[in-house]
Amino acid sequence: MDLSTLEDREVAALACKGRESAFRELIARYERPVFSLVYRMVRDRTLAEDLAQEAFIKAFHALGSYKPEYKFSSWLFKIANNLTIDHLRKKKLDTISIDGSPHASGEEETARTRFTLPDTGETPDEYTENRELGGQIEDAISRLRPEYRTAILLRHVEGHSYDEVADIMELPLGTVKTYIHRGRSELKELLSEVAA
Repeated sequence: MDLSTLEDREVAALACKGRESAFRELIARYERPVFSLVYRMVRDRTLAEDLAQEAFIKAFHALGSYKPEYKFSSWLFKIANNLTIDHLRKKKLDTISIDGSPHASGEEETARTRFTLPDTGETPDEYTENRELGGQIEDAISRLRPEYRTAILLRHVEGHSYDEVADIMELPLGTVKTYIHRGRSELKELLSEVAA
């Protein structure tokens, strides 16, 4: 059976019955998006890999609680998000810009070089200016409260709807909209400080 043709909920049902190939299929589908979400929150490649792996382990242990009427991706992102938020609250980690810092380790520098821009026909000056702005935005996002950061990342970087963000964060829709509104306001403030 070609699992790649099945919907997430069908693959999850097979994984719930112990099909190892179904577990592998779910990992193949969501390994990068889960890592991407976690990495943007913690800004440390090794830590993000560990937390993403832990999120998959938790998800597979909890597969019996997954309800197929909901999107599997939202359920999985919720687990990864909660795990990461818990970690951030416990550790109160410092975050770094995607452009690194003067004290960035080699690993952070390696992670930084993975963010490349496609050729858009920009002049070198425009490219540099846009890259600096992107770095400033990423840095500003990393300075937001974890709840605001998560809401902004899920909505504007990962492209989830407000309802999906509310589901992933396990919050009322109004609270999510408030977090996004406040997060945007703080971002404007942080970015205006940089421009001043």
